[in-house]
This record gives sequence, structure tokens and C-alpha cells, in this order.
Amino acid sequence: MTRNFNIAALRWAVVLLVVSLGYQANAAEKLRVGKAVPFAWTFTPLDVGMQMGIFAKHGLEVEASSFGGDARLQQALAADSLDIGVGSGPGMAFMAKGVPAKAVAAMYGVPRNMAVMADYNKPIRTIDDLRGKKLGVTTVGSLTDWIGKRINAQKGWTSNGITTVPIGGMQPARAAVKTGQLDGYIGALETGYELEENKEWRVITSADPFVDHFITHVFFAREDLIAKRPEAVRAFLKGWVDTIAFMKANKDKTVEITAKVINVSPSVAARAYDEQMPIFSTDGVFDPKGVEVLKQSFIEMGLLKEIPDNKVMFTTEFVPVK
Repeated sequence: MTRNFNIAALRWAVVLLVVSLGYQANAAEKLRVGKAVPFAWTFTPLDVGMQMGIFAKHGLEVEASSFGGDARLQQALAADSLDIGVGSGPGMAFMAKGVPAKAVAAMYGVPRNMAVMADYNKPIRTIDDLRGKKLGVTTVGSLTDWIGKRINAQKGWTSNGITTVPIGGMQPARAAVKTGQLDGYIGALETGYELEENKEWRVITSADPFVDHFITHVFFAREDLIAKRPEAVRAFLKGWVDTIAFMKANKDKTVEITAKVINVSPSVAARAYDEQMPIFSTDGVFDPKGVEVLKQSFIEMGLLKEIPDNKVMFTTEFVPVK
């Protein structure tokens, strides 16, 4: 009886071991993914892909987080608090400053998703009215910072132009505008529409009239992730591309999810969808002309003294995404 019991117990142990090994073999691979800011509609495909199980279909368990701008995102990558960062093209300048990461794919083209906004109650209605005004941006060296400087350059405002002030995210920006410390803010277009509906801010212009070629957003991956887990990078990029395809085919569901993620009305989310969806890359390839504008922006913003080599900033190992 004892011998039979021991044999049965052994069999069960073997079964449990096989099941455990099978589970481990099929377990989802974890990736820590961070967004430069939490309130941009262009970053919501991460949430859509997670909620619709698209990343899971590619064998990934995504742990998502958000930051107060590109500089903080890069700090998290440098500190090994993230595996992948969803940030701005200008953020590639940090690679030349020693951040142990590289851009692995382009995510978004010209900055149609960005806008200049002003206090609704101030007499600011046109681009020219922005001269001499203080506009909040997320962080120094961010895309929002560059847009302010780009407008100055395009308008020829070498003195008394737009002054950009690093303020972080929406909460401190709204407080600073409300108290008169700032005249406006450069940020996500959909946020401007939402606050315009509430007569708090007014959208003066989108950013794309001032930029012909650009790479607004890219995906960053830590160098050790690229070296040790390249298939995880590929799986993430495939999951993102599949998510973009889903969003294009399912506007209503996309609007429903994204409106909740960034806390805007469905009408604002629908407007963002119509205006911004066409700009998403479907293959992650780095546009050569966009890269050249980016590299020049590093000099214009004082982020770098010399234009870096492409290999310092990004790798083409993972594109085109198929």
C-alpha cells in the first residue's frame, strides 16, 4: 500500500513538474515601458494594445508608466527603471550624452499632434501675438522646447521672441497659466481642444506648419535589452504596429479607450483620432530628411555642440517592422 502510494505521489510530482515547465516556457515576457508624458493622445496606442490584448498575443506582459517629459524618461532609462521608452525624436540627443539606450524605430512623423496654446482670457489670437510671451514646456531639450525655438527661428525673432519655461506636465502648467506666471503652453493638441471647450486655454496653432520633415516620436530601448533580448524588442514593435492597424480599423473603440486614458471628452478624442492617426508610422523606418532636421535641432537647442553620428542615436536593426 505504501509502495503504491509512493508511486502515485511520484507520478503526480512528475505531472506537476511538466506542467510547471510548460507554463514557464509559455509565460509572457515582461517589459517595462514608459511614456514621456501621460496626457498625449499619440502615446495611447500603448494603452489600446494592452487593453485589447495585442501585446499579449505577441507574448508580452507590458508594465506601463508615465513621466514628466523626455529628460525624466531618459533618466529612467539610464537608471534601468525602464526597458523601453516612448519619447520624442529630440530625445535622441541624450544618446550622445551617454544614456545607455538607442532609438529602435520611428513612431510618428511631423508634429501635427503638438500645439501652442494661450490663456483664453488674454488678447492672444495669432502667432504674432506670441512674441515676447512666456510659454511652458515639459523639460529642457524636449520636443515642446524645440517647437518654441523653431517658431522664433521661422519668424526671425532673434530678440524678445517666445521664452520657453520648463514646467513639467499639465497640472503645474495649468496652475502657472492661471496665476499669470505663464502666458501659455506648448503641448498635446487634444489637451488644447479640451481646455478650449472649457474656455480656459485657446489653441493658437499646431506645430506642423513650422516643420516640413521631422520624427516627432520614437521608441527607445536600453542597450542591454537590445543585446540580450532582441526578440522582446521585435515583439513589442510588432505589437505596436498591429495596434496601429487595429486603431485604424476600429475608430469607435479607439475613441472610447483613448478618451478615458487621457481624460478628455469623446468628441475631443475623435477629433484627435481624425487629425493624428494618419501620421503614425506603419513600419518604424527612420525618414532620412527627418533625421537631418532632428540633428540640426540638437545644435539649435544647445543640447549638443556637434552633430552626432546616426549610429550613436539609433539602430536600424529592427526596421522595417513586418
